[in-house]
Amino acid sequence: MVTILNENKVTVLQGAAGSALWVSPDEMTAATGWALKTEGLCKDEVCVPVPANKSERLIADGRVNVSEVWKLMGKPDAVSNDGDVWSLGEAAKDRNEAMLSLEAPDFSLPDFNGKLHSLTDFRRKRVLLITWASW
Repeated sequence: MVTILNENKVTVLQGAAGSALWVSPDEMTAATGWALKTEGLCKDEVCVPVPANKSERLIADGRVNVSEVWKLMGKPDAVSNDGDVWSLGEAAKDRNEAMLSLEAPDFSLPDFNGKLHSLTDFRRKRVLLITWASW
């Protein structure tokens, strides 16, 4: 069993733990949002071509080596000593671009009556968000 942590998402797969993260293309898409297509590895409108000289390290026997895919895209990953938990991070460049855009990621929270409100409901309006934590 292998657990993948990616973008605030936890995916548990029935795969073998190890020093590389080999999964089926469908499992990769479920865990990361990236899909294997004829034009390469794609997420939304972004596609990364699979270099011919690295294709055997990335794709073999109908499976994809997600740890190598992450390295190809310049994204960090971390793995537990047993190889059963993988954390797939975002590249520093992508995080920096998101911060420079000054656009907060969308989220939804309930008001006192339980009605959900999303940040996108208030686009082009000033919003004061107050947070609190007990720790």
